[in-house]
Amino acid sequence: MKIKNYTSLICVIIVAIIASTLEFLFGQPIISQIIITIAGSIIALIMFIDMVKTLHSGKFGIDLLAITAVIATLAVSEYWAALIVLLMLTGGDALEDYAANKANSELQTLLDNSPQTAHLINENAITEIKIDQVKINNRLLVKPGEVVPVDGIITGEATVDESSLTGESLPINKHSGDPIMSGTLNQDSSFKMVAGKTAKDSQYQNIIKLVRQAEEHPAHFVRMADRYAVPFTIIAYIIAGIAWYLSKDPVRFAEVLVVASPCPLILAAPIALVSGMSLSSRNGIIVKSGTTLEQLSSAKSVAFDKTGTITNGQLMVAETYAIPEYTKEQVLNLAASAEQQSSHILARSLVQTATSISPAENVTEVTAQGIQATINGDLIKAGKSSFISNHTFQPSIGPPYTSRSMISILATWLSKIILDQKRNLS
Repeated sequence: MKIKNYTSLICVIIVAIIASTLEFLFGQPIISQIIITIAGSIIALIMFIDMVKTLHSGKFGIDLLAITAVIATLAVSEYWAALIVLLMLTGGDALEDYAANKANSELQTLLDNSPQTAHLINENAITEIKIDQVKINNRLLVKPGEVVPVDGIITGEATVDESSLTGESLPINKHSGDPIMSGTLNQDSSFKMVAGKTAKDSQYQNIIKLVRQAEEHPAHFVRMADRYAVPFTIIAYIIAGIAWYLSKDPVRFAEVLVVASPCPLILAAPIALVSGMSLSSRNGIIVKSGTTLEQLSSAKSVAFDKTGTITNGQLMVAETYAIPEYTKEQVLNLAASAEQQSSHILARSLVQTATSISPAENVTEVTAQGIQATINGDLIKAGKSSFISNHTFQPSIGPPYTSRSMISILATWLSKIILDQKRNLS
């Protein structure tokens, strides 16, 4: 029978409260000792049985020394010492479980965000079907904010986010005939596509499959504390035996074991691991287990599956080029004023950078092209060069670039604003 670590910790805390109340408030130390001895013996016995099973599997943990210390202190009536060791032992195990469960829940959230349904386009209607029912050459509709369910070919125009697949936060403009992968997020208006693969053969589902396989077959690492468990435990037993032999007092045996109990490794190490995993999670890094985090200390090099530089997933204004009649700040504020009502990722970056935003009227946004608005009586356009002007030319200001917001006023070029990903490493 295996007791959960959370249950063990709760039992120890309840026993500690009851025993403390009985002894220090009602003056009943005998009853307090009996409660701690019985409850502590049961918990220690269950943990000892689990430890024996661990030993049979060829592993050896540092917890054995702590369990022995609990049994020894109970045997010599040092019940409060036994309770303290039990509290640290079960507390450390519970923290390790908490860290593992937190990582598993974050991974499960990732899996739950995968597309479960698709919108099948029939001759007369659009039907919602399960993703596993999608067949090759099915015509599908992907609505704004939805994730592309399967790999295929787009039959319209769209701006999508492929960061879940590539790590690149720059939006990608897709045109009719372009391939599109499952897991891609549709940022703008609805578009149609033709399924090129079934769900089980699509890119995102294969990623999910690998994550689930890693969950079911985790790598087996040895905790840092357990690496030194055998020599440390043997030395502790020898010293405890010598103390008992020389003093002729069994209490000395229990005292040595309590002192030798690796409380910093049992309790402090899980706290450090939980803190490290939580900090990693807040920065978008999911660590599957504490042992995985420990292994990073021996890493000599890291390989990133990333095209280009490592970024933090946010866009920023890298440079602004303006014609002589306008300052960089003026054209940036005009662009942000026009873009302030747009939900496009490029628009958000412009608005966050601008120092002053003016009211915009008659705002019209064209999907995957740009936006126009009336600001202070002038018509302002921001977007692709083909949207800014009917003439297919590039303004002479600034270098050519793929991620840009070109600005015009009354069809006269004002500026070219370059947006790029904010880099952490290069």
